[in-house]
Amino acid sequence: MKKKASKHLWALSVMTAVSMTASTAFAEDAAPPTSYSPVVIKESFTTIMNRMKAAKPEVMKRQMALLNQRYDLSDRPAKGVTMSKGKPVQEGVRAKLPSGVTWDKLAEMSPDEVRDKGAFPIGFLPLPHPNHPEGGMVFPQFHINEIKKQEGRDLTRFDLDFDLPDHLLPEFPAPIYLTTRPDLGDVSKGQLITIENYFETFNGVLNPKQLEGLRLLVTPFPQQQFNQTDDRRTERPSRGVVCFDCHANGHTNASTHLVGDIRPQEFRHRIDTPSLRGVNIQRLFGSQRALKTVEDFTEFEQRAAYFDGDPVIATKKGVNILERGSQVHFMSEFQALLDFPPAPKLGIDGKLDPAKATEQEMHGQAVFDANCASCHPAPYYTDNTMHNLKVERFFKPQMINGRMASADGPIKTFPLRGIKDSPTYLHDGRLLTLDDTVEFFNIVLQTKMSADDKAALVAFMRQL
Repeated sequence: MKKKASKHLWALSVMTAVSMTASTAFAEDAAPPTSYSPVVIKESFTTIMNRMKAAKPEVMKRQMALLNQRYDLSDRPAKGVTMSKGKPVQEGVRAKLPSGVTWDKLAEMSPDEVRDKGAFPIGFLPLPHPNHPEGGMVFPQFHINEIKKQEGRDLTRFDLDFDLPDHLLPEFPAPIYLTTRPDLGDVSKGQLITIENYFETFNGVLNPKQLEGLRLLVTPFPQQQFNQTDDRRTERPSRGVVCFDCHANGHTNASTHLVGDIRPQEFRHRIDTPSLRGVNIQRLFGSQRALKTVEDFTEFEQRAAYFDGDPVIATKKGVNILERGSQVHFMSEFQALLDFPPAPKLGIDGKLDPAKATEQEMHGQAVFDANCASCHPAPYYTDNTMHNLKVERFFKPQMINGRMASADGPIKTFPLRGIKDSPTYLHDGRLLTLDDTVEFFNIVLQTKMSADDKAALVAFMRQL
């Protein structure tokens, strides 16, 4: 009996030890990977807010140190070049080069040489979110101020701010051009269109379906960080955000977010909000381009993208299920009316009119046709498909402020019509100017353009 009891106690102690070892090991490891956001919050809202408020100065200091390390952020407008409503366009390559490297030397190196020497400009690496581990929608202060003034709705986050300087962003509020009424010019009349003024501005210009679609595009609905629950990033419960909080006036104000369709968090791409101008000629939508119509995109945004691609958390926070046959259709019909800005030097084929263009611009068009037009053909300068640039050939995988810089995968060919109105560039906004964009593609595509070619190419794209 004693032997049996002894054996039983020994077995029990071994099992207990194994159990404790497993428990200890689990506690020592990081939390197991999950595709889901936490539904049940373990801290009080006040505790979370106070902790994040206290951490905010260091979070923003780290992000701004990164931006200053990567870029020249100074205000250097190009002489005589403005966006459609008059905001100066910024000039010059802003990405900083490694010590001892020139753009010409870099363009001569093979991808392997650039990678092995660590010569790839850090400003050309993937750009992290202002707080990548946290993520979520972040709006420029000028937009926050205008929405608070018009609606009393506060888009201020207590945990972080937008990071890029205003002079590098699109003009605000941007003009609105309609395919159906080009005779009206800017139908926004210089104001940010919101729930407060959309009806008086567009009544008599749109049909009833389009007017209702616009109403829905400026109506607040709950979103991951802006909602009524204890899992939000605003001091007070929030009515949410509107589609036009990012796509301000159907264009963009450069608001940022993280894509909802990649896991884990460090691999999610920062989003540079694309313009909705000319959306009627586009055929691929969503960060992975799995959506084939603007109707699909409109519906997806409300169901998934607003909640980081997590339908479980969406149920908690108040997902807005749009009715496909009317609401989605109405919203999409209005979006399809948003036109590119006027381009006085372009002919009906989307090419420069030789009678209006300068010699440098005509040269830039020839450079563009030789190096860029296979993916960006006229008249809208998109082939409506995806291309994998494989930029990871030029650098070693590395963590940047919580963002794992590695392969981006295929990205959409965005239209270049009106491109000077839409800084910053590339899908995550890592390229601050058109000059940066030309240098980036000169290296990545190994086109070996001359200094004159690059300057002409920038001059040409400013006319699109």
